[in-house]
Amino acid sequence: MSEPAAPTVPEGSGPRVSITYCTQCRWLLRATWLAGELLTSFTTDLGEVALVPGVGGVFTVRIDDEVVWDRKADGGFPDLAPLKRLVRDRVAPGRSLGHTDRHADRPADPPAAEPSGEA
Repeated sequence: MSEPAAPTVPEGSGPRVSITYCTQCRWLLRATWLAGELLTSFTTDLGEVALVPGVGGVFTVRIDDEVVWDRKADGGFPDLAPLKRLVRDRVAPGRSLGHTDRHADRPADPPAAEPSGEA
């Protein structure tokens, strides 16, 4: 007796996120973690999240054909909250990200005053 097929989201029903990571740099774990976080946050908004092996220090996040984060151009790896906002703005505008949005709305702490050096 066969089990009934699990319901699936139709292919092509949402945007494709691809994370290209450098295999030489061993960034698979970082790419996998980001992919899992995006899948957890955008459970039905995304059609696919793909990990794409690359070389030469590459780490890019694309939504369909648009690069939303490039390690070399953007100066490092993306922090999760800003990346989630970038993805949300493209796949589910107007959707709340809960605490991620509340943290972004909080004003930044003012910079600490430097000591004047005078006694």
